[in-house]
Amino acid sequence: MSQVILFNLLNGLIVGAFYALMALGLSLILNLSGVINFAHGGFLALGAYFAYSLAPITGFWIALVIAPLGAAIIGVAVERVLIRRLYGRDPLYSLLMTFGLAFIFQDGLKFIWGAQSVPYQIPSWLASPLSMDLFFLTGYRIFMIAVVAIAVGGLFLILGYTRLGIRIRAGTLDLDTVSVLGVNVRVLRSLNFGLGIYLAGLAGVLAAGMLGLAPTIGDQLIMPSFVAIIVGGLGSLPGTLVGGLLIGVVSGITSVYFSEATEAVIYVMMALILMVRPHGLFGDEGRLQ
Repeated sequence: MSQVILFNLLNGLIVGAFYALMALGLSLILNLSGVINFAHGGFLALGAYFAYSLAPITGFWIALVIAPLGAAIIGVAVERVLIRRLYGRDPLYSLLMTFGLAFIFQDGLKFIWGAQSVPYQIPSWLASPLSMDLFFLTGYRIFMIAVVAIAVGGLFLILGYTRLGIRIRAGTLDLDTVSVLGVNVRVLRSLNFGLGIYLAGLAGVLAAGMLGLAPTIGDQLIMPSFVAIIVGGLGSLPGTLVGGLLIGVVSGITSVYFSEATEAVIYVMMALILMVRPHGLFGDEGRLQ
């Protein structure tokens, strides 16, 4: 029984890492631009399919680096052509726009790569268990957690110690003042959007190696990622990180005792947290410190 609990706890932690990585990208875009990006799951799937096409040519490792960048470039193009026109309007406009984009992405992926799921090959040595007793603990699972940790650490370093990151943080507090000080807000929003999409693309490449690859892969992660933002607290990136990991672990533990409630439990947890703390766990901060 202890191995079953450990297995589901590890699975929950890994899935929670995906939620956190995707939710951090969502939160970056929402905090600075006020865009509720329902197409985020489509960008995740796009990054995964880019890696699927690149891996036979470049190898797994180069595809892991290049594919999220490709998704980010597409994201910047979409932001400049479509989403930029909606800044300053009711958030409902961007929600509907990106909701429609999500279906366009999904149908486009089906048209190019097919509607059926395909396996995404990872290096064989990463797929092997680390021990016979802990057969479920593979090198790839450890690798995924390490990559997510590095990506999250890199994100907070960028936000805390680079000119771009400082401007993004300042823009989330008062974009008008940042503009008056001479910062090109259009470029700032584009770069911030691209950074958020990069995280989604990276999550997609990692998830494809564990879950397989299908045009709907982003659908499994998009709603829990929004829940992670709400649980952690709108505007708080540390809260978003904690929220993603928390709902993943809670979902994993729940699957041991009541597997039918694995998905429902995260929404129940969200409701309970909002009843006690309407701004989420770290919502009082409001912004990344």
